[in-house]
Amino acid sequence: MELNLAPKPAADVIKDGTEATFMADVIEASREVPVIVDFWAPWCGPCKTLGPALEAAVTAAKGKVRLVKIDVDQNQMIAAQLRVQSIPAVFGFVNGQPVDGFMGAQPASQIKAFVERLIAQGGGNDGLEAALEAAEAMLEEGAVADAAQTFAAILAEEAGNPAALSGLSRSHLALGDIEKAKAILDLVPAEKAGDSAILAARAQIELAEATADAGDVGEFAAAVERDPGDHQARFDLAMALVAKGDQQGAIDALLELFRRDREWNDGAARAQLFKLFDSLGPKSELAAKGRRRLSSMIFA
Repeated sequence: MELNLAPKPAADVIKDGTEATFMADVIEASREVPVIVDFWAPWCGPCKTLGPALEAAVTAAKGKVRLVKIDVDQNQMIAAQLRVQSIPAVFGFVNGQPVDGFMGAQPASQIKAFVERLIAQGGGNDGLEAALEAAEAMLEEGAVADAAQTFAAILAEEAGNPAALSGLSRSHLALGDIEKAKAILDLVPAEKAGDSAILAARAQIELAEATADAGDVGEFAAAVERDPGDHQARFDLAMALVAKGDQQGAIDALLELFRRDREWNDGAARAQLFKLFDSLGPKSELAAKGRRRLSSMIFA
């Protein structure tokens, strides 16, 4: 005897729908919270993969979005009305209207991005915050295109959102398009130009431009080892480390340069440290530790 001990999703979050319940389950319900409609059939192989992945993503959203599963064989009329030509077919509804969708099985990262975009389009601070957190996680994990789509969806709901503008700019920077990253920041309202998220994006762009031809880390490290008093070599080493993504190494090098000669090159080490700290964002523990170390040197 086998027991199915897997937890069952709440009925109001994931449910089977029909033509008779479509108006209540989808159209009306989507005026309160975004609703995903999954058109599937028992004989559809890709549906068997997509269905559980969708359910997992919706369950993880903890009530910010709902899922209605519709068997096309049993509900051909509604499938025809939405022009479903192949399955699986997924639609996202907000305020009674389809606003997003896709066909075919998708990887978990794209399903997550779809759910978060839909939450963002549903509006509300909780939804926007959840979407922002998810987009930042995507960007950090390297799912840059998904992150960019999510940031754009947030901006469609709240134009001028500094965190979303920063994220979209940093996404394009990660894709290697510095000019597009800069152009996005031109859209920042004047009153939000000093937001920490905007400052982080600007600092990252400036660092990317400054380190475009940073040179070889090994070459500069060797120069510093030969002559620890070669401040230019130590500064160049720090910039090369930034270009390689080694922020900790860059901070260490710049702090050492500041310790040796804080006034060198009009205080270049200190200025570069502040730019690097800004680029890491206000929540970075690495930046916080670096600031504390710099402060201890300044006030020693």
